Amino acid sequence: MRSEIGHGKLLKFSLRMLRPLIFLFTLCGIISFTAILPRAHGQSGNTTSPANPTDQSEVKATYESVCATCHGLDAHGSERGPNIATRPEIVDKSDAALLEILKNGKTSAGMPAFAAFGEPKLAALVAYLRTLQGHGDDAPVPGDPANGKTLFFGKAKCATCHMISGQGGFLAQDLTTYASRRNADDVRARILNPDKDLDARRGVVTVVLADSSKLSGTVRSEDNFSLQLQTSDGVFHLLNKAEIRSQTYVGKSGMPSNYGSTLSQAEMNDLVSYLLRASKSKNKKNVENAIEDGDED
Repeated sequence: MRSEIGHGKLLKFSLRMLRPLIFLFTLCGIISFTAILPRAHGQSGNTTSPANPTDQSEVKATYESVCATCHGLDAHGSERGPNIATRPEIVDKSDAALLEILKNGKTSAGMPAFAAFGEPKLAALVAYLRTLQGHGDDAPVPGDPANGKTLFFGKAKCATCHMISGQGGFLAQDLTTYASRRNADDVRARILNPDKDLDARRGVVTVVLADSSKLSGTVRSEDNFSLQLQTSDGVFHLLNKAEIRSQTYVGKSGMPSNYGSTLSQAEMNDLVSYLLRASKSKNKKNVENAIEDGDED
């Protein structure tokens, strides 16, 4: 009897000693499993900072696995898809327009829709495409944008005809997003030689009327019966073609061609820098607005 009681006390004592050990081993197992679990999903042990879906390396990988199949790693195209790096009709599109193409696709051209990717990731793909086109937002500028703005609205007199973000004239093209589709060398070349490769019908036209009076300006609209002409003073003239004796396209734009002598090289760099920075800033806002509009749908 005493022996059985002794064995019972010893068993109870052993269980009391084992309980802390069992608890300790169980706790260690839970901790080890928790540390291993994130790695099983391809993550690091630190789960407080999830991967950014628009991280540059991830965006590059997405482009190479999805887009490069048709458009090539350098975006210059392949047998399966067109060149989207240098084709003017692609380069000249705004970021917001490219975002819409990625989102909705172009089934008639064989371009699928990628709306399932989500607009933040699609916007990052557009930004990556711009780097392949050589027009990334982080591309260096050749001068001082702040001084370029002063020149645009001052000495260079660009604002007499052009506007940026609603400020300036309306006689010529709105330059708000103009430079977002070009690099610094392209913008500089257009300023220094505005008549190069100019479509004559987009330039200045001289009209002689039946009473021998002359008007020179830019054609704003034209049909078989009338011509709307805007002269350099900003006035619109609606002319009846029956009263026009002659209509001659001069082959020049209304833009001065002497900026190479009226602006120094440093000033030209500053002006180009302002156009680049202003345009890229506007394009970013357009993409952000497109994303916000999509979130509201």
